[in-house]
Amino acid sequence: MNSENDPKTVARRWFEEVWNSRSDEAVDELMSSDAPGHVEGSEVRGPEDFRKMKAMFLSALPDIVIEIEDIVGEGDRAAVRWHARGTHLGDGFGFPATKQSVNVRGTTWLTVREGRIVEGWDTWNLGALLDSLRRTG
Repeated sequence: MNSENDPKTVARRWFEEVWNSRSDEAVDELMSSDAPGHVEGSEVRGPEDFRKMKAMFLSALPDIVIEIEDIVGEGDRAAVRWHARGTHLGDGFGFPATKQSVNVRGTTWLTVREGRIVEGWDTWNLGALLDSLRRTG
């Protein structure tokens, strides 16, 4: 398999380029046009839906940075263990900014074919994060 198409390479690029560098072009390059994304609290399909969800998160946590702690891959799949840090500075979660620090860990599983994500799953506790921000707000 070409190293550019390797699921671990695609997964690393997803976090570094899409999230940390905020590249919408990378979303289109790395995500299949009809890829389902199973994210905490909702489902997205394809780059346009994903960009809307990402914009909501970035409007709430504009300084978020996601550190990749580990990536494993087998066949057409990659699993990423990540650590996100940021500050709740906006109202993208549907309530006013609390200016509280956010520190959360999670896992993302991706299926990659021909260098593009064809399906993804995120696992982390969004509900607990939102509850903790609401209590401090």
